Amino acid sequence: MQYEDFQHLTFDRPSPFVLRVTINRPERLNAVNARLHDELAEIWQTIGKDPSVHVAVITGAGRAFSVGGDLKEGQDNVGKIEPTIHTGEQALRLVYNMIHMDKPIISAINGPAAGAGLATALCADISIIAEDAFVTDAHTRIGVASGDHAVMLWPMFCGMPKAKLYLLTADRINGVEAERIGLVSKCVPAEDLMKEALDLAERLAGVPQQAIRWTKRCLNHWLRQASPILDLSVAYEGLNLMQDDAKEALASFLEKRPPNFKSHQNSEV
Repeated sequence: MQYEDFQHLTFDRPSPFVLRVTINRPERLNAVNARLHDELAEIWQTIGKDPSVHVAVITGAGRAFSVGGDLKEGQDNVGKIEPTIHTGEQALRLVYNMIHMDKPIISAINGPAAGAGLATALCADISIIAEDAFVTDAHTRIGVASGDHAVMLWPMFCGMPKAKLYLLTADRINGVEAERIGLVSKCVPAEDLMKEALDLAERLAGVPQQAIRWTKRCLNHWLRQASPILDLSVAYEGLNLMQDDAKEALASFLEKRPPNFKSHQNSEV
């Protein structure tokens, strides 16, 4: 794909060799529909082949980074095999394309980040979050196993005890706490976020590029070793989307009522 082919991502070049990518569905808090999911997977291949880009910065338009999957679209696809398989394949491509691209990626997390948006934010090589932003992996809250990225990456980032705490509860984590536990690289005041990200990008763009890229490649072998965990989690998430709990979770959320999960009524899940 060429840059002009993208519908929900916009691009600008704030300094030489730096490309800023903006997730651009602000009217939906940058919720990820099927088209945007495809674009978040594909953009890293486009950037990887662009010799004019040394460093990419990704952020969200408006007051969110990305709140994750568009739940109305998700409700329509629950229980359907083909859309679920496609979504799972794109979830894998998103993570693996970010890991395999040798050029550095910086995320500027300007607001809420969840789901595929959070995967994009935390698969970046350097993640910078605003103090008043928050992240959450809400998979369990909507009745599915934590897929996308978290069970692969969070134990490395913040340790198994914290990963279990936040992935099992789906609690929100504010910017200050996310930095404290090591989930993100850095937390700064909201007004300083973009300058911090762009200054760092410009700095990285000006150093020997092969050294930077091969260092990233070597570091990401830690992540590649854990890739079977990602594959399994995405598969389990897809299986859960065939079950009644996921249907009820999405329906209750959209209807703004408490859920009535069948698994609470049964002795076996």
